[in-house]
Amino acid sequence: MKNIIHLLAGCLIILTVSCQSKAGTETAPDKSQVCVSDSLARIIRIDTAFSSQVNTEVKLSGEVSFDDNKVVKVFPFSSGQVQKVLVSLGDRVSKGQTLAIIKSADVAGNYSDLSAASNDIAIAKKQLDNQEALYHNGISSEREFLEAKETYNKAVSNASKIRDQININGSGQTNAGGQYLIKSPINGYVVEKNAEAGSFIRNDNSQNLFTVGDIGDVWIWANVYENDVAKVQEGYEASVTTLAYPGRIFKGKVDKENQILDPQTKVMRVRITLQNDSLLLKPEMFASILVQNQEKTQSVAVPAAAIVNDNGKSFLIIYHDNCHLELRQVDILKTLDNVTYINKGIRSGEKIISRNQILLYRALIED
Repeated sequence: MKNIIHLLAGCLIILTVSCQSKAGTETAPDKSQVCVSDSLARIIRIDTAFSSQVNTEVKLSGEVSFDDNKVVKVFPFSSGQVQKVLVSLGDRVSKGQTLAIIKSADVAGNYSDLSAASNDIAIAKKQLDNQEALYHNGISSEREFLEAKETYNKAVSNASKIRDQININGSGQTNAGGQYLIKSPINGYVVEKNAEAGSFIRNDNSQNLFTVGDIGDVWIWANVYENDVAKVQEGYEASVTTLAYPGRIFKGKVDKENQILDPQTKVMRVRITLQNDSLLLKPEMFASILVQNQEKTQSVAVPAAAIVNDNGKSFLIIYHDNCHLELRQVDILKTLDNVTYINKGIRSGEKIISRNQILLYRALIED
C-alpha cells in the first residue's frame, strides 16, 4: 500500500518538481524543490489554523423522561362507577377527547336539586308578584311584601349554588342522568391508566384515573460522577444516543443541575432538554450522553484530517505558496470530533493542507 501511495505521489509531483522561471528574468529553483501542480491542486484542500476555546467531552449515562410541565394527572370530579373506558395505555389522545364515562349519584343528585330549586324559584316569584300587587293596592303590609322578596332571593341564591356545583363537576361534561365524562386536558399519550369498566371511584381518593403526557419535548436525566461535576454546567451542548436508534444523534442543552449528590450513588443529576418532534424518544429509554465542555483555555485548532501521523509523531504541511511547502512536527493537545487542538508547532492564521496531504508528505520527507 505504501508503494502505491509513494508511486502516486511521485506521479503527481514529478511533473512539477521545479518551478519554471520567467524567461530571461529569474533563475529556476532547485530541481528537488516540491511544488503543487495544477492537477494536484485540484485534489488537495488548503485550510487556515485558527484560535479556539478548547472543547472536551464528558461521557454520561441517563434515561429519557417526560417534561414534567407537559404531564397531567386526570382525577374524577365526583364519586361513582366507571361505565366505560374509551382508551388504552399508550393511546395517542387529543385535548378534549373522552377517556371514560362515569355514572355518579352525586351528579344526578345535583341535577335533581337544581330542578327542585328551579321550582322553588317559580313558586317564590309567583308569591312575590302577588304580594307586590297587594302591597301597592294597600291590601298587604310592607312586611309581607319584603318577606316574599326575601324568599324569592333565597331561592335564586340556592339555585345559583347548585349550578356552581354542577360547573365544578364538569358542566357540559355531565347530564341529568348522572353521567359525566372524563376528558383529556392536553394533546399527548395515555401513559398511566387506573380505570376499569365497572370499578367504583371516590373523589376523595388520591388515585388518579389517567395520566396524559406530551412527548413533543422530553427531558434526559443524566448522572454526573463527582470527578466530572466541574466539567458539566448549565448551557453546555449535549449529544444523546439511545440503544433503540444507535445511528441517530439527538441534540440538546444542559438546562438544570441538581446541587445535591445522591447519598447512595454519589452522583449529581443534570437535566438535558430535547425537542422530540419525531416522537422517537420514549420515557424510560436508556440514553448515552456526550456533554461538550467548553473550557476557557485557548489553543490553535486545525481540521483533524490535516494531521499526518508517522512513527509516533504528528506533522502538518504548512502552505506558503505552491512551491514553498513546509513539513512541521506539532504537539497535539487533543482531538475532538473533527477538530485537533495543537499545543505547539503552529500559529493561528497559518495555512495548512488538509486533504490528500499524504502525497506531499512522502515527497517532502524524501526531499
